[in-house]
Amino acid sequence: MNILIKNARVVDLNRDEILDVYIENGVIKEVGLGINRECSIIDGKGLVLLPSFVDMHCHFRDPGFTYKEDILTGSLAAVKGGYTGVNLMGNTNPPCSNSSILEYVISKSKEINLIDIHQTVTITRNMEGTDISHLDELKFPTRFISDDGKGVLRSKVMLDAMMKAKKMGITVISHAEDEDISKVDTRLSENIMTIRDISLAKFTGASLHVAHVSTKESINEIIRAKKEGVNVTCEVTPHHIALFDNDYKVNPPIRKKEDVDRLIYAIKNGYVDVIATDHAPHTKEDKEKGAPGISGLETAFSVCYTYLVKEGHIDLKTLSKLMSKNPSKLMGLNKGQIDVGFDGDVVLVDLNKKYRVDSRCFVSKGKNTPFNDMEIYGEVVMTIKAGRVVYKRGDESDNRQVV
Repeated sequence: MNILIKNARVVDLNRDEILDVYIENGVIKEVGLGINRECSIIDGKGLVLLPSFVDMHCHFRDPGFTYKEDILTGSLAAVKGGYTGVNLMGNTNPPCSNSSILEYVISKSKEINLIDIHQTVTITRNMEGTDISHLDELKFPTRFISDDGKGVLRSKVMLDAMMKAKKMGITVISHAEDEDISKVDTRLSENIMTIRDISLAKFTGASLHVAHVSTKESINEIIRAKKEGVNVTCEVTPHHIALFDNDYKVNPPIRKKEDVDRLIYAIKNGYVDVIATDHAPHTKEDKEKGAPGISGLETAFSVCYTYLVKEGHIDLKTLSKLMSKNPSKLMGLNKGQIDVGFDGDVVLVDLNKKYRVDSRCFVSKGKNTPFNDMEIYGEVVMTIKAGRVVYKRGDESDNRQVV
């Protein structure tokens, strides 16, 4: 499908200027001024055209927990939030510890055909923390392994997993938590496991990605490791950089102002690689029982734009790098940049639109969010995947209150 977006402010990691963008057969064919083609034309005047967003860290709950989310509703939430690529965690039921589940998720995502989905395989078989032999049995490719949802408590198991991952050419995603210590202090739990996993990565030379970093101590350890040349990347979430001293239940918890300040320092100075949502939808009943998590895909860009760009911490080009280019690179996707030859995956946003979050209007099954009733800027107007419009504002029932 061919499509031409005209007169938009085009922003990616390298550019910020008024341009036309022509997408042909799913790929960006031309970027410039005065482009004319016999095809579908979208007038982007007054709007910003960004590379679509890519999420390194999502939970779509399929198989096993589809009453919370499924691949269709997760994909719909993604495109409404401007995402066309996601990386799903393996803590499903059963956990993604074999090729059949891996293939099931990928096949189902291709049937739905809204976004590109990558499925992470668990580090340990069934997330039981001891056996990694299933990694030798994989017949369907993956780029990441993670027991996200819980930390791998046994250091020797994590050491063996990193050695195996290095041989396989894949990345270990660390959920840095010692559950036993979390019962005493969640900050200490995250900090200790971050130090351990960095130490193991340094020893093995494995590629390590630290998920949902939330404490000033953990980000300081990551900064130190990066300076030492350790092969480590990291992500932070929108809720960990926008909120503090808030008791909304997420894992890791929302921290203190000093932690937020340090995370933002790390973002500004290039030490944070990715902003990822950790999209974790729950039913109202499960949330009331204490299930940790936020339904984050539909608010992520607006929250980050409001709290990072409008607050003057970074510019929009840097935000695009964190939400598009860098996660695309880590996931091996040809996305994240508005240049000839890249996938025709783009998003039109209205940066001037201020709206109040109403979780009742989420298309995700999960309505769980600490941002409900908050005012934020930057509304997704249209999401285009491979030159095909997969979301347009107003197509769904959207009763959010415009401020």
